[in-house]
Amino acid sequence: MTLLKRGLSRRRVLQTGMAGIIGTGVAPMIFTKGAWAQEFCNNPTGDTVTIGLNLPLTGAYAEEGADELKAYELAIAHLNGEGDGGLMNVLTPSALTGNGILGKKVGYVSSDSQTKSDVARAGATRMIERDGAIMITGGSSSGEAVAVQSLCQEMGVIFMAGLTHSNDTTGKDKRRYGFRHFFNAYQSGTALGPVLSNAYGNDRRAYHLTADYTWGWTQEESIKNTTEALGWETVEAVRTPLGAGDFSQFLTPVLNSGADVLILNHYGNDMVNSLTQAVQFGMRDRQANGKDFQIVVPLFSELMAKGAGENIKGIYGTSNWHWNLQDAGSVAFTKSFGAAYGSPPSQAAHTCYVQTLLYADAVERAGTFYPPEVIKAMEGHEFDGMGNGRTLYRAEDHQCMKSVLVVQGNDAPTSEYDVLNVVQEVDRETVNYDPSIFGGELGPAEPVPVCA
Repeated sequence: MTLLKRGLSRRRVLQTGMAGIIGTGVAPMIFTKGAWAQEFCNNPTGDTVTIGLNLPLTGAYAEEGADELKAYELAIAHLNGEGDGGLMNVLTPSALTGNGILGKKVGYVSSDSQTKSDVARAGATRMIERDGAIMITGGSSSGEAVAVQSLCQEMGVIFMAGLTHSNDTTGKDKRRYGFRHFFNAYQSGTALGPVLSNAYGNDRRAYHLTADYTWGWTQEESIKNTTEALGWETVEAVRTPLGAGDFSQFLTPVLNSGADVLILNHYGNDMVNSLTQAVQFGMRDRQANGKDFQIVVPLFSELMAKGAGENIKGIYGTSNWHWNLQDAGSVAFTKSFGAAYGSPPSQAAHTCYVQTLLYADAVERAGTFYPPEVIKAMEGHEFDGMGNGRTLYRAEDHQCMKSVLVVQGNDAPTSEYDVLNVVQEVDRETVNYDPSIFGGELGPAEPVPVCA
């Protein structure tokens, strides 16, 4: 019997059984460790529990997705008591045991989202209905995150977002069943502004090329707000399609625009391609308005920097985490990941690994897989040891509040992985903001649908 059929049978049992209890007003209940709870979607009744990994293994962000998969496999191994335990050894406080989750061995199913929102939503649906996934996680695109998060809200399944940087994910599109560890575009702007002011001054004219979807829009808005507050003028902001490949048609107008800064609101292979082509156009060797022309990439990763090669040298941006940090959590994760895969982990790998452990820890603390109780265990939970300093999973919007890194392409790398320098670690108080500024409603945690 397939898991899909099992799920349908469960619904039929509930519907049939309801007739017998409707007169009593008593809801169907099951007993779980430490709590009575209503029946819920994919309640694991055997000795295993399944997590659904929704990953962009093809498309513009495929390299990030491949690194995420490695991190998930490592996290699951550690939860099951295999390997060196990684960040389980340094997470504080922690309820993790190294014996699965609530004594159930953790397994996973996966789906290639192709860096497309509709494909990501369809893949998550299959993993919930067909494969019995108790939790969905992953993604390297905010478009994917927003789409899958809404689906999980509808189906009563928790979504632990992977790499998603749009303000909308925990802003206007936030959901009670969705949680984000990664920082957002607003925080990138807050952290990066003072560094840009110090490096390039406050009399600049900026031209934006922006990925045409939710992340690009909010990244452009956030960095414009920051730079215009410094005194910079925005000359033009042009939207580019995700996965464009050739950006020459968008770069040519920059040369005659009067701008002296190009801001690339691109990520993944798009950023590698647009930056490489901008350098080929001679932008880093020219002057405009009596100043050396500059390029800024507000968000980038080690994988992107490595892909861009020489072109990344000296470029400023922000990152969620970097493998060369020397806190106990970063050292532990880099050691575990390096031993398993022979290379340092990316920020995408880090955030996906951490999200897996945080979900498992919340289940252990709640004493049940019942989503409303797991949600309560995460909301307002403060922890340390994960590589970002003291971190709060804010109850109001499910955004992790933690430090943010300002990084710069390394001018003198010592290895193929030594591509970024951490210029500044901006503390969580500095990048804090009122959770109401982006609007949105979390929505209810109950009643919980049964794979509705």
